[in-house]
Amino acid sequence: LTLQAPLVLPETGAVQLQVSVGEADAEGRRTVEIHSRPHDLAGATTAEWAAHADGVLAVADAAPDKHDTPWPPARATSVDVSDVYDTLAEKGLVYGPVFRGLRAAWRLGDEVFAEVALPEEAANAADAFGLHPALLDAALHAIGLLQLADSEGMRLPFAWSGVSLQAVGATTLRVRIAPDGRGGATVDLFDEAGLPVARVESLTLREVSREQMAAAASAAGDESLFQVEWVPVVGDPDEAVSWAVLGDSPLAEGG
Repeated sequence: LTLQAPLVLPETGAVQLQVSVGEADAEGRRTVEIHSRPHDLAGATTAEWAAHADGVLAVADAAPDKHDTPWPPARATSVDVSDVYDTLAEKGLVYGPVFRGLRAAWRLGDEVFAEVALPEEAANAADAFGLHPALLDAALHAIGLLQLADSEGMRLPFAWSGVSLQAVGATTLRVRIAPDGRGGATVDLFDEAGLPVARVESLTLREVSREQMAAAASAAGDESLFQVEWVPVVGDPDEAVSWAVLGDSPLAEGG
C-alpha cells in the first residue's frame, strides 16, 4: 500500500471515503484504491475525488511465530516516553487523547520495543475493527523515538509491504520494530501473551516538513461548504412597525 496524500479531516463537516477493490488476477491478487472528497450535506457536491492510497490485496503467508523471548528484552535500555507527544506536537504532529497510546519503550541495538494501549473509551469499541486504527498508529509512534532530535520535520509512513493480520479486537500490544535491510522497518505486533496480532514486513518512511503538514491541514479547511438557511423571525402582531421604501416601487404609490 502506497500513500499518495494525507487525508485531513476538517474541523467541521464530513468527508466521503471511497475504497475500490478490483477483480482478482490469476494469482488471486486484487488492486485497491482509496479516494475521498468533501461531503455536501445537501447532496449537491461537485468536488472531484482525491486519491490517497493504492495497493494490492493478496492471501497472507503463514503467521509469525509466538514471541517467546522475555519482555522487555534482556539488556534493553528503557526510554522515557513521558514527553514524546509534547515533542511531536512541537514538530506539527498533534495527537488527541485516543491516539496517545504509547505507554513504554526500550531500545536494544537497532531495534525498538514498545507497549501501547487504547484508553478505556476506545477499548470498548476495539471489537468493531480488525485492528483499531488508533492502536496501530500508537505502535508506529515508537519509530519516532529514534527521530525526535534528527530534524525539524518527521519521517511518516509512506509505503507498506507485506501487511498481515493474525488476530482481531486487540486493546493492548507489544511492539517490535527493526530495520528491514532495505532502508525501511519491519513491525511486529503481539498481544500480552506473545501471540502474533499483525505484521508489516516492510514500512518505508518519507520526510515531511512542518510546512507540508500545515499546508495539508489548511487545504482541508479550504474545502468547507456553506449553505444559506432561512430562519423565520417571530414578531409581536400588535407591535407598530415602520417601513421605508427605497427606489421606484408600486408600494410607494399612494403612500
